[in-house]
Parts: sequence; structure tokens; C-alpha cells
Amino acid sequence: MTMTPKLAALSAVAIMASAGGALAQDCPIKVGVLHSLSGSMAISETTLKDVMLMLIAQQNAAGGLLGCQIEPVVVDPASDWPLFAEKARELLTVNEVDVIFGNWTSVSRKSVLPVLEELNGLLFYPVQYEGEESSRNVFYTGAAPNQQAIPAVDYFLEELGVETFALLGTDYVYPRTTNNILQAYLISKGIPEENIFVNYTPFGHSDWATIVGDVVALGAGGQQVGVISTINGDANIGFYKELAAAGVSADDIPVVAFSVGEEELSGLDTSELVGHLAAWNYFQSADTEANAAFIEAWKAFAGPERVTNDPMEAHYIGFNMWVNAVTQAGTTDVDAVRAAMYGQEFPNLTGGTAVMLPNHHLAKPVLIGEIRADGQFDIISQTGEVEGDAWTDYLPESAVLTSDWQTLGCGMYNTETNTCVQLTSNY
Repeated sequence: MTMTPKLAALSAVAIMASAGGALAQDCPIKVGVLHSLSGSMAISETTLKDVMLMLIAQQNAAGGLLGCQIEPVVVDPASDWPLFAEKARELLTVNEVDVIFGNWTSVSRKSVLPVLEELNGLLFYPVQYEGEESSRNVFYTGAAPNQQAIPAVDYFLEELGVETFALLGTDYVYPRTTNNILQAYLISKGIPEENIFVNYTPFGHSDWATIVGDVVALGAGGQQVGVISTINGDANIGFYKELAAAGVSADDIPVVAFSVGEEELSGLDTSELVGHLAAWNYFQSADTEANAAFIEAWKAFAGPERVTNDPMEAHYIGFNMWVNAVTQAGTTDVDAVRAAMYGQEFPNLTGGTAVMLPNHHLAKPVLIGEIRADGQFDIISQTGEVEGDAWTDYLPESAVLTSDWQTLGCGMYNTETNTCVQLTSNY
């Protein structure tokens, strides 16, 4: 592929004169790409594989890294959670990759964690998640609950006057843990427990008529109902189609989604979804020069019909931080790179600067977007940089915990007993 000057410039900021690294570096440098290209999660993850290939191509066009070209090693764990662990082991032991960028669901990440920690691999995880975790072998570049779920609920409470909440999720760890946090948070805000409806459905669920009917019935007493959606993957297609079929508009029952972005909407008729919401740290509609350049580069690489989304920006930030950390360390050695990651900064595509914290989470802004008829989002709320919190303040057992890998060397430090209570991947 011929690289345009603007395409190469996107990553040029991420490299310095790196040919004379402090340590000898084996070439090529190998980057594992661990995303589902088939199965229920392919709708979301295929794009993340593609953006990693673009970022690597950009970096190679800009001179590579430590005097080497970067070689992507792509595998397909096929939306099969145990297979994620097998593929991660394959990447680290057979392919001998220097780093892995991948996963979407938390159940897939949990599957991979023991392998990463056993083999001292390094994973950059780009998707919003439930928190309640901090591994020395993972950098979490997606949102923690305080960077997505809590601000979304606050918007429902303060701006839309929602009184009854329907928490709808796919049946796995991310929705269940997130909803446990949200239930505790809502109760602390004065919402009665009986005004919180919770429902879980399996991956790929398609029959939404009964559940949508149940949600509509919640408003029979005249209270404003709002839906908090942690539905993942292609199940979202059926959910939004059923909302439209039932004539449910955003004025009637607003939905805010945590796993629906531009990519998921690109296959839907969004004309009847106008006004429903999503909470992320990035939207394609962000009006900045950096974002315009990123979109131009993406469409040149992947095709003019392709859209960008939040997890793509997370990979963009994470990859460039990793490049800078490798450059700073003069090696791809995991321990050296990890030490160089703390305090890394890189510009967000929405303006401002992302910062890597000692708890392996980012500080970055929170955005609320409203669905438009063209499948894009109008940004209706945006904060400054919010520091990602590995352990929520709204569950008693977590409120006493903190994560600090830089100075305390612990991801689960009890501030009451001043002890590190987590030493393995069994969170």
C-alpha cells in the first residue's frame, strides 16, 4: 500500500530516532492481534484487527521501531472464550510475539489472564469493562465504570429525570459486575430497589419481543423509564429492531448503550433510533484536526464506507504509548516496557491528552452521544480527563482497595490493612 504523508504523520509523533536502541533488538518485532474474526463478536472485533494492521503499517512506513520492522501476527479465537487462552499461549510461545493487542469481552480477557501472568506476556485491552481487576500484565485502555457507566447514569438522573431503570445485559461477567455496581450506585442516589429491573440474555440472543414488552410495562404507572444497555455483539441488532417495531422512541424510553458504537450501527436502519444514546470516550463525530486525520487515514486504508469507533481510538492510544515506551526503554522486554509505560502521554482524538496511570488505566474524557439518522452521534456531553478507577467506590469490598503497580507493586492493595491481598490472576 502507498502511504500518504498524512497517514505516515499520524504515527510519526510516536517514534523518535530509535535505530540505536540501548539494547540489541531481534528483528522483526512481532505484535500479536487477538480478536474474534468469526462468531458472535466478529461484528465488533474485526474492525479492531483492521485498525491494528493500519497502525502497524503506519509505524513501519515511518521507520519501524528500534531499527526493526513490525510484523503483525493475527489469530482468530472465534468468539470462543477458552480458545482465547489457547491462542494467547500460541502467540507467546510459538510465534514469540513481543506484545498482544486484543480481546473484547471480559470473559475472553479473564480466560487470557492466567496465560499472560504465567508467561509474563503483555496485553493492551481496548474495550470498556467492569473494573474490579488490575493485572501487572494488562494495560486497560478502554473505560472503567467511572469513565462510562457512572457518568451515563448521572446523565439519566440529572438531565432526563429517569425514575425507573431497566438494566439489560448479555449474560457474562462484564454486564453482571457493571450492573452490580450500578444497582449500588442507584440505591445510593435514592432510587428504590424495586425501581431497578435487571435482565440477562445469552450471546447472540434474537427474540426481544417479550423483554421489550416488559420494559415498556415498567412505565405503566407514569414514571420515566430508561434503559442501561450492556448488551454485546450481534444481539444488539435484534434489540434495536424490536424497539423500532414496538414504536419505542427515545422520548418514550431512552436507551444508553455501553457496547454500541458506529460499527454496530453501520448495519442498521437508524432512522427510528434517533435520540437514543451511547456513552464512550470517543465518537467519530469529534471535531478535531487529529480525528479528521485519523478518519481520513482509516478510510484510505479500509475503504470509504468504514467508520471509526471508541475501541479503535483505545488501540490507537495504546499502540502509540507502547511504541513510545519501547523507544524509551530501548527494548521490547516486557518488564522494561512496563516500567516505561507509567506516565506515558498521548493526544486523544477528541482533544486533550490521555495519561497512563500506575493502576494500568488511562485518564481520558467521558462523552455522551445521541444517535443521528446517519448512524453517527451528536456529542451532547463531554468531560475533561477522568482517571480510570480499577476498584469501584460503590461496592464495600472494593472501596478499600487501590491499584499501584509503579510504587506499591500491587494491583489489589488494601488501604485499611496496608497489605497487598492479590498475588495471582484469581481476582
